[in-house]
Amino acid sequence: MKKTLVVSLSLIAACTASAQNWENSPNNWANSPNNWANSSNNWANSPNNWANSPNNANSNNGVFDNSGNRIGYSSQSPNGVTNIYNNNGDRIGYRPAR
Repeated sequence: MKKTLVVSLSLIAACTASAQNWENSPNNWANSPNNWANSSNNWANSPNNWANSPNNANSNNGVFDNSGNRIGYSSQSPNGVTNIYNNNGDRIGYRPAR
C-alpha cells in the first residue's frame, strides 16, 4: 500500500512539474521548430536574409561566443519567441515569449 501511494504521489508531482513548464516546453506549438514562425525556411529567419547574414557587418542580431566570434543570429517570431540559429540557419535554441 505504501509503495502504491509513493508511486501515485510521484506521478502527480511529475505531471504537476510538467504542467508548470508548458510555456518553456519545445512541445508547445509556439516554441516548436515545426511552427512556420520559428522555421529557418521562413524568410524572416533565413540565413539568406541580409539582416541575418554573417557577411552583414551592420547586422544587430548576431550571436557571439566569448572570444567575439559570430556563431549565429537571433530573430523574434510574431508570437514573441526569440529563436537562435547558427550561421547555417540551424535552430540551436529559443527563448519563450514573455
